[in-house]
Order: sequence, then structure tokens, then C-alpha cells
Amino acid sequence: MPIDENAALDDRQLRERAYHEDFAARHKDKAEQPVNLDVISPGPRRPWNAFWSAYDLLMAERPAGKRVLIPGCGFGEDAIRLAKLGADVHASDLSPDLLDIARGRAERMDAGGIHFDVMPAEALTYPDGFFDLVFFNDILHHVDIPGAVAETRRVLKPGGRVVANELYTHSSLQRVRESRFVSSFVYRRMVRFIYGSDTPYITADEHKINELELAILEKALAPDARYMFFLFTGGRLLPADWLAVQKMDRALLNTSEAVGRRLAGRVVLAGTTRK
Repeated sequence: MPIDENAALDDRQLRERAYHEDFAARHKDKAEQPVNLDVISPGPRRPWNAFWSAYDLLMAERPAGKRVLIPGCGFGEDAIRLAKLGADVHASDLSPDLLDIARGRAERMDAGGIHFDVMPAEALTYPDGFFDLVFFNDILHHVDIPGAVAETRRVLKPGGRVVANELYTHSSLQRVRESRFVSSFVYRRMVRFIYGSDTPYITADEHKINELELAILEKALAPDARYMFFLFTGGRLLPADWLAVQKMDRALLNTSEAVGRRLAGRVVLAGTTRK
């Protein structure tokens, strides 16, 4: 159910689409690269890793035969994985160029039947109550969260499920990060060590969601939603891909939900939409 690519987008969406169209042009080789399926394959799991934990939650939903929405699907990795798990996948993105690459990858990996649609997460054209499950994977920091959550709730069936894996930081820690000393002295000297790059964020519009923005999603979910928290030192003081850092942070942050909410750099959750 695609929309007119020239339909009205706000300034932020236009900037986001322009960036990702340029990104797609610089990474056309992705079309020839297969998607790694380790995370959905039998074998040992990695509970200290947020990405793997999100897929643990997805597979616990038994997605085979279910209609699944993946907003902001990018190069199609999650869409292909969910299709391989037997889901009826609808994957949307602002950028038609990204979707062209995702569509080609799906065809090469025999993951046909995925519906790739050009549309913003805040203005979905799917009917009410269309989906069983939605997977937010590093997308909420790209969008207008109230609009995207409202649309997600609309297109989910009553009792539909949400799984999310999102960048997160409590506003109190963000104030420390934005303090003059940290931002102008400490952070500038550590960013390459931490991220392996001088530009850790993709665009000026993007940021980790904070506790107030997370609460917007939580209000749409029943109170028994499950939460896991990751990355306290990882991505702040040490590289996030260091295994020992992942394990240490996972253990610390999940001693209690209060600790996780205050100190985490990433949150994974699963919940049922409220009636």
C-alpha cells in the first residue's frame, strides 16, 4: 500500500529521506550482500547483546503466519529475517532507494512475498487493526514519536504486540553529556575510541530517546510489558562492541528496572497494546 512519493512531508522527514537516499547511493553494494541469519538460527544465544535479545523476544512471539510491520526497514535485514521465520512482512521506509536495495536483497535470498512500502511511520496507509506485531528496531529516534506510536496502535489488532530495540538515555545523563566540559573537552577526545568514527550520530535530527519519549510508547502498552536494559559504559566510556563490556553492563543494568531506566544506553521491550 504505497503512498505518493511526492506526498507532503515535513522538513525533518525531507531531511531524513534526503540523507538516506544519499546513504543508499553510497552503499549500492548492499544489494549484493546477503543478510546474516545467525540471530534466527538454532544454537547458543547471546543474552548480553540487545540485538540478540530483541530477536529472542521476536521468536517468542511465534511470528510464522502472523502479519508483521517493520517501520523504517532500511536495507531490509529485519524484514528478510522475519520472512525467513514465516511471517507475512510489511516493511516501510521513507526512502524508495533504500527499499529498492532491500527488495533486491529479499529476492536474492529467496525471501519473496515481503511488501515494501514507501511511507512515513507517522502516516501509515494500512487499514485499522491490520497487524499482529510491530518491530521497532532503532527507528523511534528517527521519527515523531507521538505520531508514530499513534499510527502503530491504530494499525495493530486489539491485543497486538510490540517489540522494540531502541537507543535510550535518561535525561539526567544527557545533561551530563551536554555539559560544557564533557561536550567540548572529554567527548571530543573520546568519540573516535568509543565509536570508531568522528560522527557517532547520523543526522542532526537524531538522538537517543529519553524516559519521557519512552513513556509515550509505554502508555500504549499494557502494564505487564517486559523490559531489558543494555549499555551503561558501552558507547559512553568504552566501545559498545566489546564483549566484556556488554556482559558487565547487562548484569549491572538489570539488577532492577529503576537502575536500568536511570543508567542504560539502550532498551529492549515487548508488550501488548492496551485495549
